Formats: sequence, C-alpha cells, structure tokens
Amino acid sequence: MGLREVIFQSITHMAPAAAVAFSIPSGIAFGNGATPLAVVFALVGCLFVAISIGQLARHLPSAGSFATYTSRSIHPSLGFLIGWGYAFVECLIVPILMLNLGFAAADFLAKELSWDPGLWWPWALAGSVLIFLLGYLGVRVSTRTGTILGIFEIGVFALVAVWLIGKAGGDNTLAVFGTKFATNPDFKGAEGVIAASVFTILAFIGFEAAAPLAEEAKDPRRTVPRAVVGSALAIGIFYILCTYAAVVFVGPDNASKDIIFGEGWLSLGRAAWGGFGFLLVFLAIVNSTIANANAGSNAATRTWYALGRIRMLPSALATVHPRYRSPSTGVVIQLVIGVGVSLWLGLQYDPITAFALLATTLTVFFVPMYMVLNLACLMYYRRERPGEFKVLLHGVVPILGILVFIPGFFAAAGLPIFKFIPRLPYPISLAGLIMGLWMVLGVVYLVYAMVRSPERIRATATVLDEEPGPPTQAT
Repeated sequence: MGLREVIFQSITHMAPAAAVAFSIPSGIAFGNGATPLAVVFALVGCLFVAISIGQLARHLPSAGSFATYTSRSIHPSLGFLIGWGYAFVECLIVPILMLNLGFAAADFLAKELSWDPGLWWPWALAGSVLIFLLGYLGVRVSTRTGTILGIFEIGVFALVAVWLIGKAGGDNTLAVFGTKFATNPDFKGAEGVIAASVFTILAFIGFEAAAPLAEEAKDPRRTVPRAVVGSALAIGIFYILCTYAAVVFVGPDNASKDIIFGEGWLSLGRAAWGGFGFLLVFLAIVNSTIANANAGSNAATRTWYALGRIRMLPSALATVHPRYRSPSTGVVIQLVIGVGVSLWLGLQYDPITAFALLATTLTVFFVPMYMVLNLACLMYYRRERPGEFKVLLHGVVPILGILVFIPGFFAAAGLPIFKFIPRLPYPISLAGLIMGLWMVLGVVYLVYAMVRSPERIRATATVLDEEPGPPTQAT
C-alpha cells in the first residue's frame, strides 16, 4: 500500500462523519457551547502523540506497532501490556460502530417510513457481515474501499458545515473556544470542557491506526509517520470546523439541546438543504460507520497477527488465507465479537448507552497508551539514538503530550481526584472497572509467561528488519 491507502486507514479509523454525529455530540451533552474548546484540547494532545508515534515509526516498523515501540524503548513487559490492552479495545471498534449504524438506520427509517425504531439490530448484524467480507478479501480491497468512503463523508460534512457558518452570519463568535458557554448545571466551566474532552478525544482515536499496517506498506519509515501526523492534523481541523459550525448555527446556549446523538446532524442537514441534505448526511454517517469499522478490524486483526506470531496470543491468529493473504482466523473472530458485543449490550441497555460505555472504555485505555508512547519516544531517542536526540522534538513534545492527557484519563476512568475533574454517570462509569479488570488479567498472564517462556515477552520488540514480514505482504 502507498501513502494514500495508509493515511486513509488512519482517517477512516477516526470515522470523521460518525465522530461528528455521535462522539462529539456525546461530549456536547457535558460541554454545551464550549465543546469547540474541548475539540481543540483533544487536537493538541493528539498532535503531540502523533509526532511521537511518527518518530518511533521511522525506526521501528512492525505490525506489533505500539507494543513494539514500548518494548524497545521502555521494557518488554510494558510492551506486552500495551499489546494486551490494544488487542482488547481495538476489537471493540466494530461493535461500537455497529451500534451507531443500527441506531442511525433505525432512526432514519422510523422518521421517514414510520418503521419500528427498535429494529436497530438487523442493521448492526448486516454491517458486521459486510466488515467481515471486506477484511476477508485482503488489505488492498479493504483500504481502497476505505479511501473512497472517507473522501465522501468528509466532503458532505465539510460542505454542510461551511453552509451553517454562512447562515449563522452575525452569530459567529470565538467565545465558543472559551468556558463561557460550558453551562451544563452538573458540569460547569472547566469541568464541562474536561468531561466533553473524554468524547472529543474518542473522536480522534484512530489517527494512530496506520502503524499496525507497517509491514504491508511501501516504505513504512516514511509513509506511516506521514499518515499518523497528517491524519491527526487534517481531521482535527475538520472537527473544529464542524463543531464550531453546528454550535454557532443553533446558538451556544442551545447546543446540548439541539445537537444530540445522531439526530442533531440529520436535522442540520435538513436545515441546510431540506430532504436532500437530510438524506445526504444520513448516507455519510452510514458510510462513516462502515469505513471506521473496516479500519478498526484491519488494525485489530494485524495486532492479533503480530501477537499470535510470537505466541503471546493463540498461534491460530497468525494464520493467513492462502489466496487473499488476509489474517483469516482473526477476521472470523472479529465478526463474532462485532455481532456478539453490539447485540448483547445494545439489547441490555440501548444503542446510545451501549455506545457511550464501550466508547469510554476505549478512552480509558487509549489515553494512558498515548502517554506511554510519548514517554517511549523520549526514552528511545535518549537511550538508543542519542546522536539524533532533539530537545523540542524528542523532549518537550513528549512531555507536553503526557501532561495534556492527564485530566481526560482520570475523568474517563471515573477517578475525580481533582475538583475540576468530573465523575461520569452510570453505566459509563463502569468503563474504568472493565478496562482495569482486563489489565489485571494481562498482568497475571505476563507473570505466567515470564516464568514459563520469557523469550515470548522479549519477542514483542521484534521489528520488520529483524524478521520476515507477514504473509499479507506477498500479494
């Protein structure tokens, strides 16, 4: 794959349209009219970590990506735990997006054709099967499909956003980039912005997803860093544009009332171009959920492949299809998880609540992983490449990247240790417990592996130059 396919792996993993329609409105419920500030906060933090990942990817190309970076830079034990956590949360991307797809399709058909709004689950099931087929047919099919889908969704939402800004006229204001309009009664001021940042950070998760494709990319030492940094910056600007446009159009004081999960942007599309705009935004959201789930499946199955290759996960996960060269066993398991988790939680709660719980679980892991990767960049260049160490690039940027994520992590994990860090409501507050239990299991497995076969832990540090690439490279 060339730069285009690799960068759209990251872009579609962020699901720009779905993030604007689902993730960011979840934050608006807490931050109200100040949510554009939370988006800027998330962009700055993610740019810091994108730069750090890019610097590591220049020298450590591997399907193991973040586990490999951490193993080589800090310690193989921590690298294993990063891989263990990533292998868990990345496979939740598909059920999260299938919940979005099911809700969006059911809501659309209920409003337009008076269908039963409770029939969201057939759409989630159908979407999971489609993602399975894209993944099974190989990385070229799935990434090229992602490129086409990504261009469409970004184009639709950007055009609607520009129209909304123009229509807002004199109501345009930069005050939305402060805390003035963070007026939620339970999350006022900085608390509202930090609570909203849990979901605006979620919107960015995926910019790093190019890294696990390093062994299937052309010239990965150049394409992966460019894809990671470029996607974070480009989509960050897109998020700011869309969030600002929506907030000033409906009015900052009305943001949490009018820009709600899923429905808000459908209404904005109708306000822009009538029924055609409504339909166009709906198609962009559906397109985005498919593209994001496809990219998430790619990243998850490649991570499983890398850990299966060194037998830290079952070796069957390193099996590839003889014709399509895809990690076929992993793709089948991803299908089971996509269907099982989305239907289980969606029927136990409802699609919106299930989405919020799973999404916050992702944030609980990704935020500390981003902090660890910043630290890995600093330590790698200090210890392994001291001659290339640059104070700003390998010192200041990683440290700032660690500091900026601290409030969001404690908020997502349900640990309001400071007054300005809010406590999220139940069942979203279970996210920290879920992720904590998974990591405890990881520690137990780590101790077992260190006693029985420590060479498998050390193998997490393997990079492309030291071992032949995966069979998926031979297409």
